[in-house]
Amino acid sequence: MGAQTVQITLLKAKLHQAVVTHAELEYEGSCAIDGELLQRAGIHEYEQIQVYNLANGERFTTYAIRAEAGSGIISMNGAAAHKARPGDRVIICSYALFNAHEASLHRPTLVYLDERNRIRRIANAIPIQAA
Repeated sequence: MGAQTVQITLLKAKLHQAVVTHAELEYEGSCAIDGELLQRAGIHEYEQIQVYNLANGERFTTYAIRAEAGSGIISMNGAAAHKARPGDRVIICSYALFNAHEASLHRPTLVYLDERNRIRRIANAIPIQAA
C-alpha cells in the first residue's frame, strides 16, 4: 500500500473546556454551538463531532448545529442531553482524514475557552507533555 493511499484520521479542531449552557431533551438531537466558535474553530454546521465530558467521563458522537453568534451557547440536545448537564465542562473535537503527505503538514485549530465560552486563545499545537 503506497503512502499516498493510506488515510490517517487526525484532530481537525477542538473547543477546549467549553461549558455546557443548556441540555434540551426535547430538541432535535445534536449539539448547538455559538456560531462564532464554530467559525473560529473551522467546524461546519452538521459536521460530526466528538464530545468528551470532563465532569462524568462520558464520550459521545453527535453533530454540530449553529447557535446564535456571540451567545456563548453550548447546548446538548436530544439524547445528548442525558450525557451532559449545564455547568459541565466538555471538550468538543472534530476529526478529518488526510493522506500521509497532508498529515505531515496538518496543524489542528485549538480554541481554548473561558468559563463564559469566550475565546481565551487559539493555537495550532499542544505542548509536549513532560514527566
